[in-house]
Amino acid sequence: MLTRLQQHPTRRPPEGPVVCVVLDGVGIGRGDFGDAVAQARTPTLDRLRGLPSFTSLLAHGTAVGMPSDADMGNSEVGHNALGAGRIVDQGAKLVSGAIASGAIFGPAWRRCVDAVKASGEPLHFVGLLSDGNVHSHIDHLLALVERAAIEGVKKVRVHVLLDGRDVPARSALPFIDRLEAALARLSQDGRDYRIASGGGRMVVTMDRYEADWRIVERGWDAHVRGLGRRFSSAREAVETYYKETGLDDQNLPAFVIADAVGPVGPIRDGAAVILFNFRGDRALELTRAFEEEHFDKFARGPKLQVEFAGMTQYDGDLQLPTHFLVAPPAISGTMGELLANAGVTQLAISETHKFGHVTYFWNGNRSEPFDPKREKYVEVPSDGPPLEHRPWMRAADITDRLIAEIDAYKPKFVRVNYANGDMIGHTGDLGATILAVEAVDLCLGRVIEAVRARKGITVVTADHGNADQMFDLRPDGAYQVRTSHSLNRVPLAIVDPRAPGGGPVLAPPPSAGLSNVASTCLELLGFLPPESYRASLLAR
Repeated sequence: MLTRLQQHPTRRPPEGPVVCVVLDGVGIGRGDFGDAVAQARTPTLDRLRGLPSFTSLLAHGTAVGMPSDADMGNSEVGHNALGAGRIVDQGAKLVSGAIASGAIFGPAWRRCVDAVKASGEPLHFVGLLSDGNVHSHIDHLLALVERAAIEGVKKVRVHVLLDGRDVPARSALPFIDRLEAALARLSQDGRDYRIASGGGRMVVTMDRYEADWRIVERGWDAHVRGLGRRFSSAREAVETYYKETGLDDQNLPAFVIADAVGPVGPIRDGAAVILFNFRGDRALELTRAFEEEHFDKFARGPKLQVEFAGMTQYDGDLQLPTHFLVAPPAISGTMGELLANAGVTQLAISETHKFGHVTYFWNGNRSEPFDPKREKYVEVPSDGPPLEHRPWMRAADITDRLIAEIDAYKPKFVRVNYANGDMIGHTGDLGATILAVEAVDLCLGRVIEAVRARKGITVVTADHGNADQMFDLRPDGAYQVRTSHSLNRVPLAIVDPRAPGGGPVLAPPPSAGLSNVASTCLELLGFLPPESYRASLLAR
């Protein structure tokens, strides 16, 4: 992989910075009543659509390394593609390949199986129960459970986190029924395989970026301590919570499955635990709770003496978890690394919800800067929930800080993420999402004018769709609130005051996707993109 950039023979960088703005979750929808982007007042986006540089990009499926074009994109793979400049096989595809080859049943798997065979404690599986293929896939879980039975594991307990975010809002019961059927089938010849606990992903276990450790603590209480409201089955828990709370899957409270003796599956010393999520951001905190010797984020107590493994390694810099079933993609030669090696000053900025995306994921799953002297990372603390009550989030604060840093730090390349379209889109609240898009559009206009005044270039795109499709049409003709990402293309526009018409002419092929953005930005900065990168979209 090329690690040194060469100057472009004809393109010259601007006097000011090149600023890449990621409008998280702002795709190009059908323009109907459920398209919050189209429904919003967006004078800035409207102007961008009239530029000669406006086009659209693929941001899902095989274009971002997912197994098929039926798989939606997400912020992690989107930022991997933006930063890597190439299509990289992602978590879901890596795991599916490792299952097919048998590589997944390597040393980490053996440690877990051997531990429970020796202790008699269950083999526990914790993770998101859905086929969203963003954090996990039920097929992966079932393959692991089947293998456990083949290898003579007598007890299995599954701790199910309910999705409703990457899949329809109330789709938990079919996934539960499918899992229960498999566990019942395998519970013979002395085997005892059951669901032990669960809860909605946004309130139980799956916090990210240390936004709210209470979420992880609720999961710890349910999964490890067996503390929580008791039910005889996961189906009973979900149906009861639907009736009592009116909440969708992602927000359902924790539950514990119990029989006449008590909770059926608290995690105890001697057990083994496999966290079957393959995506790192919402898996890292639970991993820390299991692995850190001195842990102070909540009253965990002494470190459990269990064998713990993740589906993948969730943080390569922190080396967490220590043991994992599938090696994560090794993405070297990212745009950030190449610019650092070329001595280019860089700024990455977002609020907490997406800070890891413009840093860790953009850098090919690396947390730390490549050159701390020439890179600055700025995190603006996010507001707490409920986010739909503040759909503007921290967009204005990000914008203020971004402009101040451009003047003070004088970076040559900037990447910024506005999280609103995605985070508010996930709530399913159309009105709030329209406001979120309007807030981002206002801030985008400020960024473009500030960069123009400093003789720079602004590149505007998105990592995937979400706010652009807030409803799904059901087979019965009714509309259902959609809280997951869309499969829509995303915008790309370049504002360059040096170019006639305000932006350069682009020549995108139909297959143009997020991985083409890196080469485009490198050319705008006056560099030749590496041959291994997807081509620049600038017309020759």
